[in-house]
Amino acid sequence: MSALPVEAVVIGASAGAVQALSIILPALPSDYRLPVLIVVHVPPDRRNALAELFQTKCQVRVREAEDKEPIEPGVVYFAPPDYHLLVEDDRSLALSTEEPVLHSRPSIDVLFESAAEAFGPALVGVMLSGANHDGARGLRAVAAAGGVAVVEEPTTAFASAMPEAALAACEAARVMSLDAIASFLLQLADE
Repeated sequence: MSALPVEAVVIGASAGAVQALSIILPALPSDYRLPVLIVVHVPPDRRNALAELFQTKCQVRVREAEDKEPIEPGVVYFAPPDYHLLVEDDRSLALSTEEPVLHSRPSIDVLFESAAEAFGPALVGVMLSGANHDGARGLRAVAAAGGVAVVEEPTTAFASAMPEAALAACEAARVMSLDAIASFLLQLADE
């Protein structure tokens, strides 16, 4: 564990995201103290219903991130479709329409790298199921900044490519089942 108390959690997911997040997010209590920032690859031309879907399943507040919004504790933020989600140095959110990264906008790498710069060792990065390599570089940045890197067990993931790529890029990552990730995130808020 990092020497600093954890101040934020970032999560990246693609194929199989809804199933994985449906185990993790509903486990968080209404008084959960950490902000959780999430990038899920969604088609740019479709309305993103993830925030609405998870608000009905969760005790914590869930919403789509807005540009220049200050990050609040105990809120789950989803990146909107076709925008990169970044964390600014003042710990506010920023949305960007810069080029896709690894064919993805929003990009997990963009969120994880900007959050690693803003939060350093007070960040936990979680890589879930997905069918490409987005997020591997970002998870490595989280670990390099002194944060904690967590990867869903690839053998049980809906799509193992993203967890496997993340492990190849970040050997320091802890491998956990979805239930273990949910328990780990609960423990973090108690520290």
